[in-house]
Amino acid sequence: MEPVLKTVTSKDGTTIAYEQSGTGPAIILVGALLSTHSDLAKLAALLAPNYTVINYDRRGRGQSTDTLPYAVQREVEDIEALIEEAGGSAHVYGISSGAVLALEAAAHGAAIQSLALYEPPFIVDASRAPMPDDYRDRVEHLVAAGKPGDAVRMFMRHVGVPRALVALMALMPMFKRLKAVAHTLAYDAAVMGDTQSGRPLPRTRWSEVTTPTLVIAGGKSPAWLHAGAEELADIVPGAESRVLAGQTHMVKAKVLAPMLADWFGQRAVRPRSTV
Repeated sequence: MEPVLKTVTSKDGTTIAYEQSGTGPAIILVGALLSTHSDLAKLAALLAPNYTVINYDRRGRGQSTDTLPYAVQREVEDIEALIEEAGGSAHVYGISSGAVLALEAAAHGAAIQSLALYEPPFIVDASRAPMPDDYRDRVEHLVAAGKPGDAVRMFMRHVGVPRALVALMALMPMFKRLKAVAHTLAYDAAVMGDTQSGRPLPRTRWSEVTTPTLVIAGGKSPAWLHAGAEELADIVPGAESRVLAGQTHMVKAKVLAPMLADWFGQRAVRPRSTV
């Protein structure tokens, strides 16, 4: 069955668009930086035989609207609105900065049955350079100046993409899609806060999260992503940490889906109503 496009209204009036597919306990997929729901479509299709999958466009992206000024709390409220649509509780999977947003939702008391977090991009030691302190301000300045492409290129250089490859990507059709959501680079910078400074994570920030949490890292991912994942798993009470062999930050849906299905399946609670 093909996914069905639906919308829900968040607390501040923002329209959040999502594709719903499958039947069973609800899973909400929270996308990464610069992504739309299409980036998680393969994963949604693989989970749909056993779950009701809610694959949404984060605010300011795709078919979702936006409301200014931006605040991380508003994105948390988007997840809460989707959970309510799902019958009052749901499992949540987040990748990269989306993993940190999902964690923030749990910390704010959202009715999340269990969490699976793939490679939250924390920089907690000297294994890679930290993001500049003024990174968010520079993104906002470039976007306000009508230079979204420059904002995307700056981000890519900061995360280690070679200059030659950045120049090549700027000539590809996908770059137009990235420029369209370049303003949300500042949103994800706000979600990350000071967790990409090269310093250890605050020990108390997520220490009261009671949601069963799985933190996943790819076996071929760099040391800094493993360090961040391990530190988070040590902070969240009872969190489990796993390594997905052979995978990088660009995790393959067909490899990830069985791990998620197993994790969520062991913690499944039937929703009180149908999505």
